[in-house]
Amino acid sequence: MSSPPVAPPGWSRWLVPPAALSVHLSIGQAYAWSVFKPSLESALNLSGTQSALPFQLAIVMLGLSAAFGGTLVERNGPRWAMTVALICFSTGFLISALGAETKQYWLIVLGYGFVGGIGLGIGYISPVSTLIKWFPDRPGMATGIAIMGFGGGALIASPWSAQMLSSFGSDNDGIALAFLVHGLSYAVFMTLGVLLIRVPRTEDRENTADAPSAYEGVQVSANSAIRTPQFWCLWVVLCMNVTAGIGILEKAAPMITDFFADSSTPVTVSAAAGFVALLSAANMAGRIGWSSTSDLIGRKNIYRVYLGVGALMYLLIALFGDSSKPLFILCALVILSFYGGGFATVPAYLKDLFGTYQVGAIHGRLLTAWSLAGVLGPLIVNWIADHQKDAGKHGADLYTLSFSIMIGLLVVGFIANELVRPVDARHHIPAPREAADVEREQPAQS
Repeated sequence: MSSPPVAPPGWSRWLVPPAALSVHLSIGQAYAWSVFKPSLESALNLSGTQSALPFQLAIVMLGLSAAFGGTLVERNGPRWAMTVALICFSTGFLISALGAETKQYWLIVLGYGFVGGIGLGIGYISPVSTLIKWFPDRPGMATGIAIMGFGGGALIASPWSAQMLSSFGSDNDGIALAFLVHGLSYAVFMTLGVLLIRVPRTEDRENTADAPSAYEGVQVSANSAIRTPQFWCLWVVLCMNVTAGIGILEKAAPMITDFFADSSTPVTVSAAAGFVALLSAANMAGRIGWSSTSDLIGRKNIYRVYLGVGALMYLLIALFGDSSKPLFILCALVILSFYGGGFATVPAYLKDLFGTYQVGAIHGRLLTAWSLAGVLGPLIVNWIADHQKDAGKHGADLYTLSFSIMIGLLVVGFIANELVRPVDARHHIPAPREAADVEREQPAQS
């Protein structure tokens, strides 16, 4: 596990995306946490805020572990990273199963939130640099395929988890058994990725004869990258785009219900659930669709679309959303496709700016923007909606102010994207062969 497995002659690079998908589809279960919330609240006598704590801690740990573990992922390779992700993510479920069985909620928070969250972060970045090196000709498509899995994991996990709770029962014993099955099943599925993953031979890579070398152009270390304005501009871009998307995603069902509560055709509970499923599909489709488009039109241009058109979609919802369900749904789907696309495109954007050397570590540090956005987006929408309700407002008026704030944040992200320029030559590593020498001279770090 300490050295990355090198692909033998004749190894197909198209085996690498399925390896990455096996990890991302598994850890994408995080988006299905809400399935467990009602059962946990009933079985363990929890409030809604308390039942959300494992998910919130998992997202925070995702960003932190990706940031602090990024250099180790680059140094030890994708198989090591996927193995660590497998152990942490599956162990998190097993600890949670013990917590549910013994009615010790702190064990669920520790297991799913802390231990499992580390698995989320390491697993999320584990295949990024490897995919970019295998697909230097289509880096946006390659990373989009894998990161699509994270967005689509909930489409599998949600009905699967609901069915288990229905079969096993929604008391603490049933929840414990569901957690146990999750932990063991995901361990088996993620093992496929561990066994399949390979790094390319630089001198002989399958199906890349006409592709540009993954090691051409600018190469910047992770330590140097975080000292550049380009990194922090992209940090702002990602944070603003994620904040805008998660603001709708986290409150989707009650939001569409509130918007049309006073209309002649209010939204039913089942229709609201269908809306959430549509958003998940848009999130997943955007990750592969928009990131592949970025290979054709460029990363800066695609983020102009994410941020500029995203602001327009929010404006249309704020002005006309409560008068037309199709308009509301269409705008929300576009925003969520941009949310997913932003995640999938940013590794290729980083590759364009900083090269492939330590791009996984740079990506990991950039994901701290996700940790902040995961708190900021829901906080803005929920806090304002609560205060507007206390002031006697209802319907679409609960969200007008928060949507205006989202538009402002997207404009800030748009400006930050416009400020991105090529990295100054003083940050460059002279040549790819010198990269290993530079790395050996750097002190070991996480």
